[in-house]
Amino acid sequence: MPAPQKTVRRSLLVASAALLTVSLTAPAALAAPKPSPSASVTPSATPPAGMSTVGGARLGRPGTQVELAPGVPVLPKGVTARSWIVADAESGEVLAAHNAHWRLAPASTLKMLFADTLLPKFPRTEKHKVVPSDLAGVGSGSSMVGIKEDETYTVHDLWLGVFLRSGNDAVHVLSAMNGGVEATVEAMNRHAEELQALDTEVISPDGYDAPGQVSSAYDLTLFARSGLQKKDFREYCSTVRAQFPGETKKNKKGRTVRQSFEIQNTNRLLTGDYDISQYRGIAGVKNGNTTNAGSTFTGVAERNGKVLLVTVMNPEKDGHNEVYKETAQLLDWGFLASGKVTPVGELVAPKGAAGAQPGATASGAAGDAGDGTAGPGSGSGDKAAGDGGKQAAVGAAEAAGSGGVGIAAAITAGVLALLAAGVFLVNRRWPLPELMRRRR
Repeated sequence: MPAPQKTVRRSLLVASAALLTVSLTAPAALAAPKPSPSASVTPSATPPAGMSTVGGARLGRPGTQVELAPGVPVLPKGVTARSWIVADAESGEVLAAHNAHWRLAPASTLKMLFADTLLPKFPRTEKHKVVPSDLAGVGSGSSMVGIKEDETYTVHDLWLGVFLRSGNDAVHVLSAMNGGVEATVEAMNRHAEELQALDTEVISPDGYDAPGQVSSAYDLTLFARSGLQKKDFREYCSTVRAQFPGETKKNKKGRTVRQSFEIQNTNRLLTGDYDISQYRGIAGVKNGNTTNAGSTFTGVAERNGKVLLVTVMNPEKDGHNEVYKETAQLLDWGFLASGKVTPVGELVAPKGAAGAQPGATASGAAGDAGDGTAGPGSGSGDKAAGDGGKQAAVGAAEAAGSGGVGIAAAITAGVLALLAAGVFLVNRRWPLPELMRRRR
């Protein structure tokens, strides 16, 4: 390549990387004001007129946002949720949304953020003996897995309790191991900010109703997308049933024994129920239900190489398993509409994604399969393009540090073109590794 062309290309990449970093951090200024800790979590009747525009201006508008066109199926008519979102888990494209940034009580779907924050901190084989202070502050009427004082559990046991039984007792024990509830809440809020989940304010790590504790369908989807990069997260959220340690007792022969009991996942799209079938292609993620939140759910499913994330918050229709039925309807629509509908927004990448290399932590940090497997579409043109874009962005970021930004800033048209491509390629760095699918 002649020298002048090399210079122009390098300048464009430098400017693209610089502005790409801005694009990933700028949404903080576009977020709606944080709620007061004393604010009520009782949901209002209507969404606010002005909501966050993180991920796109249309996502900040009240009501349903979708771009229907010839060949695109209409949205299901039976969806009554106050807020919902349908997104491509890999590209980050939001196919349709309804009040996506409405701040509502999240219930136990907030445990996705809890897990994404704490999973890398403790090896699954680590053991912990429960003391009374570990269980202090567990809310009255909380969902529990059945942890007993003075008994010893592995971290693996505790995470099974969090994901399968939504055990607030397991959350509090893990929080105690992490330095306490207050330290864990601070860590979760920091991680939410890093993920650009700016609608979220964590007060209690387990999602139990608390004044001022809110999230949104958009943010919950970001938590699921981030968590699914971790091998352990994928395993736990897709496990249907498991054995959990019981209480140590003496048997009839006078011997001290500790038996286990079975726990089952409460995600009805994963397990099925008398009025709903297991959803074809389902691979997790997390459900919740409290007085103020109503029913909430985030699910991930894969069909024909497409991976979709759907979050549904507080259906107004008071039917049995309604949150799962509405999620299934939106997933069905999403698989039919994928590739045909014009996106109305995007799931933004974390702040640090622009210059970060894919991680290689034991738990499979963001961008890393965590199990040595490639994601869906491995070896495809999109994957190759994503890798090439990643290398270009990293190289440009390094070049930006050498003082070339000022020269490149004048080449506006080229910068905008590269910036648009760069955002796409950064999001493509979030492919989902092979999902842990239906376990019988």
